[in-house]
Amino acid sequence: MSSQNINPDSIPSSKINQDESTVSKGSVKGRLQKELMALMMSTEKSVSAFPENENFFRWLGTIVGPKDTVYEGQRYRLLLEFPNSYPYSPPVVTFVTKCFHPNIDLNGALCLDILKEKWSALYDVRTILLSIQSLLGEPNNDSPLNSQAATLWADQYAYKKHLDQFYEKHKDA
Repeated sequence: MSSQNINPDSIPSSKINQDESTVSKGSVKGRLQKELMALMMSTEKSVSAFPENENFFRWLGTIVGPKDTVYEGQRYRLLLEFPNSYPYSPPVVTFVTKCFHPNIDLNGALCLDILKEKWSALYDVRTILLSIQSLLGEPNNDSPLNSQAATLWADQYAYKKHLDQFYEKHKDA
């Protein structure tokens, strides 16, 4: 009867590394599947996200501008790209819809501390989307990516006027 135990030294190292990355990728996908189910079961209607073409590492999200802000009623599409190290590393989130905001540049990159140095593995997709939605109404003008928006923010009337012109110009983008 042959032994079922295998000497680890007899397995090529590339095979070991391949298996570890597959297990890791599988556990990330499992986590993202659970997050998708939780998001779908949530009663929160102002945020949503789904994998793009069944790719669990690339999601398309939607947030609605928060009530009682200059962004109320606006709808934004976002791209969330999850690394193999998720949830220990944050996803890269980019606005697909043009957005004029102090913490979002004109290419869609955003500056949000929970997606950088304040990231925690306890955060999930829903938390990320709600945090971005909150950021729309409460920007961090101490670290703007769009200095024009940061300067205008102090005068909400002028900001809203500029915002309306911006969205009229980019409505088909």
